[in-house]
Amino acid sequence: KIYLSLCLYPNLQAELGLNEHHQNEAINYMRFARFKRGLCLKTVDSCFQDLKDSRLVEETFTVDEVIDMLDGLQTVVHSEVESELINTTYTNVLLLRQLFSQAERWYLKLQTDVSELENRELLEQVAEFEKSEFTSSNKKPSADLIKPKLAPLNEGGSELLNKTVAFLQEENEKLKTRLKTIETQATAALDEKSKLEKSLKDLQMIQGDQKTNANQDITELENKVAALKCQFEKTLNDSTANQKFLEENLVTTKHDLLKVQDQLSTAEKELEKKFQQTAAYRNMKEILTKKNEQIKDLRKKLSK
Repeated sequence: KIYLSLCLYPNLQAELGLNEHHQNEAINYMRFARFKRGLCLKTVDSCFQDLKDSRLVEETFTVDEVIDMLDGLQTVVHSEVESELINTTYTNVLLLRQLFSQAERWYLKLQTDVSELENRELLEQVAEFEKSEFTSSNKKPSADLIKPKLAPLNEGGSELLNKTVAFLQEENEKLKTRLKTIETQATAALDEKSKLEKSLKDLQMIQGDQKTNANQDITELENKVAALKCQFEKTLNDSTANQKFLEENLVTTKHDLLKVQDQLSTAEKELEKKFQQTAAYRNMKEILTKKNEQIKDLRKKLSK
């Protein structure tokens, strides 16, 4: 939004704070307003002059006659001033319409600050500006000040248009550069995606083959484990049977051994008994008894 107001600078005497072109346009409008104000004043003066010429023909008047003349004068002046004020309002609206219409063609939004129109300080500065512009000695209006119309679109505002076009071209170039960068990145991303998809397919195929081989290996291992398990159970059963058989044989062998030992002991006793009953055993025993006695006698002799 562009705030349209008479922004005056206090340090600049007789200046409106606008550029040269806009200040000239303001001077043109002030000239038009001075002309209309002069006409209005002439009309008011003519009302008083008409009253003087038409009614003031006698030397004395009554109060009622004076009141009647003043009321008539008031009605005429009121009508003229009201008409001129209304016309001034409509004229200002037409001026704003021209400005707003031209701004809308440039897609601008103007906004007026009505409160500034009653700023006494600003009004005094405008009066000073008008006084300096229109009361200078022998000051002639330039050709630019005489023009009452706004500059056409193909001539006025070309600088703004050029700046806008340059800005849009710059933005367009930036967008093109960014678009190329994005396209390059997108192409690289698509290539990378294709590579990743191919790698994924290869990996899935390899995993499928590995899974098939792994399933086959697992099946073979399961079969081997089952066979080994059966063989182990068979071996375990055979070993248990053999162990039981050996335990039974061991018990039988122990019984036989004890039986044989008992028989051997009995046989030894019988044999010893039979040997003691033989003549040789008795003779041997007698000889040993005699020898023992002789040894005892010899020991006694040796001790003596």
